[in-house]
Amino acid sequence: MMDGMNRKILLASRPKGMPDESNFEMTHGPIPEIKEGEVLIKTLYLSVDPYMRGRMSDAKSYAEPYKVGEPFVGGIVGKVVESRNEKYKVGGYVEGRLDWAEYNVSDGRMIRRLNPELAPISTNLHVLGMPGLTAYFGLIYIGEPKEGETVVVSGASGAVGTIVGQIAKLKGCRVVGIAGGEDKCAFLTDELGFDAAINYKTTDNLRKAIAEVCPNGVDVYFDNVGGAISDAVMSLINFQARIVICGQISQYNLEKPELGPRVAGQLLTKSALMKGFIVTDYAKHNKEGLTELSQWIQEGKLQYRENIVEGFDQAVDAFLGLFRGDNIGKQLVKVADE
Repeated sequence: MMDGMNRKILLASRPKGMPDESNFEMTHGPIPEIKEGEVLIKTLYLSVDPYMRGRMSDAKSYAEPYKVGEPFVGGIVGKVVESRNEKYKVGGYVEGRLDWAEYNVSDGRMIRRLNPELAPISTNLHVLGMPGLTAYFGLIYIGEPKEGETVVVSGASGAVGTIVGQIAKLKGCRVVGIAGGEDKCAFLTDELGFDAAINYKTTDNLRKAIAEVCPNGVDVYFDNVGGAISDAVMSLINFQARIVICGQISQYNLEKPELGPRVAGQLLTKSALMKGFIVTDYAKHNKEGLTELSQWIQEGKLQYRENIVEGFDQAVDAFLGLFRGDNIGKQLVKVADE
């Protein structure tokens, strides 16, 4: 058994509205021992993602709610430090949905081995992981972008939005990003090659601003945000437009749903498709998606940015920062050195 302590972050209570630190609790305990067939994983990076807010609620959804008094769970990249499973060697890197803890035990079913030669191992929590696959599947399988079309992405400076926009550019589309901040908009246009970006926080008339940079209307809308931003985009969709519903971060902390425009008539008259999805809907295509994404990275066609916070004790604040709009690119917590 390894010496030392294992810290874990638990869900202490269910939030009402915006979560705060009182909804979390950190505990200390011994590093667990492993049995035959198991591995001990030391956490190197934690992923913080908007979907986790939904799991803090006990409302019925696509994912089982976190249980009060039990560990928060999310994407983790770690290193195997003990193994009694022949498939996983000590020193190897893995990714999986595991407890927010400094050490985790797995029997191998909820983890996958990583190849650190493809890209930095942290990328397996974004561009080569769940956010990257979310972007790929949503845009390619639902959005079906065609050369010359206009693609609008809300939440464009986040982990999913940045990848969506770049893939759309690779497919020959005009790409417009919507984000909250001039620095985020500059990142989209200057570094990622978006054709235009709109700072919704300083725009008085969002519909007018979108119309100005989408003179031919909107063919594909990749929605990570919902709310008033999506209302503005929906008023500009073209005939047979495709609306990809990936996230609704503007709505996650509301205690009561907002009332907004009813879009059924717009979908009807424009013969448009609106479809929601989660990444596991397309799990059988994971190999295809990861192959494409890794090739684009190796060819320098896909850029990414990591917003890394240092220290396990900063994980909760990093998560809350998602809803303050702190991050550009993928928000990670570095727990330990590789």
